[in-house]
Amino acid sequence: MRLVALIIAGLLAAPLAAQAEGYPDRPIRLVVGFGAGGPTDIPARFVAEKLTGMLGQRVLVENKPAAGGMIATREVVHQKPDGYTLLLCTHFEAINTAVYKDPGYSLADIAPVSLIARYYYGLAMANTIPATDYDGFVAYVKLHPGEVNYATVGTGSAQQVLARQLQKLAGIKMVEVPFQGGAGVVQEIVAGRIQFYVSPTLAIMPQYRAGQLKILATTSPERLHSTPDIPTLREAGVDFVRFGWLGVCAPKGTPAPVVALLNRDIGQVVASPEYHVLIETAGSIPESSTPDGLEKIMQKTVDDIRPTIVEFGLQKE
Repeated sequence: MRLVALIIAGLLAAPLAAQAEGYPDRPIRLVVGFGAGGPTDIPARFVAEKLTGMLGQRVLVENKPAAGGMIATREVVHQKPDGYTLLLCTHFEAINTAVYKDPGYSLADIAPVSLIARYYYGLAMANTIPATDYDGFVAYVKLHPGEVNYATVGTGSAQQVLARQLQKLAGIKMVEVPFQGGAGVVQEIVAGRIQFYVSPTLAIMPQYRAGQLKILATTSPERLHSTPDIPTLREAGVDFVRFGWLGVCAPKGTPAPVVALLNRDIGQVVASPEYHVLIETAGSIPESSTPDGLEKIMQKTVDDIRPTIVEFGLQKE
């Protein structure tokens, strides 16, 4: 059976390679809209390294951290759609179209290639707060009004929206402190200057395992396999499940054979044991998709977030 599967895969790959003949014949840029070393950058560099070997051309990661990823997105969608400029796309691409009246692009300008990961959020708390679980944290905030702060990384960011939603559900009020990027936030939580942060688990797991901060709960529907000791919000009686995602996208109009070739190779990278270890250890889930599958996820992200943006008055010009 394995031999038959390999033969079929080879037969399918042959016309695909022929249709994308000549691609790539020079290095490819993979633009990341967030800083180096973060939860977006780490998977991007792994995928870029593996694609380099598979495609026979270097795939170079280029970080352009600004404006919740919008600077990177605008640049990519205005490049020639030839497969040589790719975007490490995230739920921010979709969220920004709901937050900003004119983000400088629309979802129609983006050609989805493949999902590479789905992840959940962890409720990070500084060790300086004398609470051991979610209920204890809520009680502490109620006893210390105006004294507990939380970090965000941009208007309309998932970190801001989720923190606002949780405050409403818990009946508490904290002081918002805006940051340019998540890396600085984690350092401030470890130092005790920031007390609370809703973060992708990937960004806070090393510090949690080192005992430098606490994770009160995750927004996953059930406990993550990599962190069975961390409860979910559902276990605390809060029906709150939220996830983010990472993918690879290209400018609209990128030739279908090129998208198909990239989709196939990215799928192989995501299925690799090494990638599973990287992603699962960080509390995320390795997951690839068809281009259509990623397109549906992008649209659903907009549909899910827009009511909250309106409710909290977060839309901007």
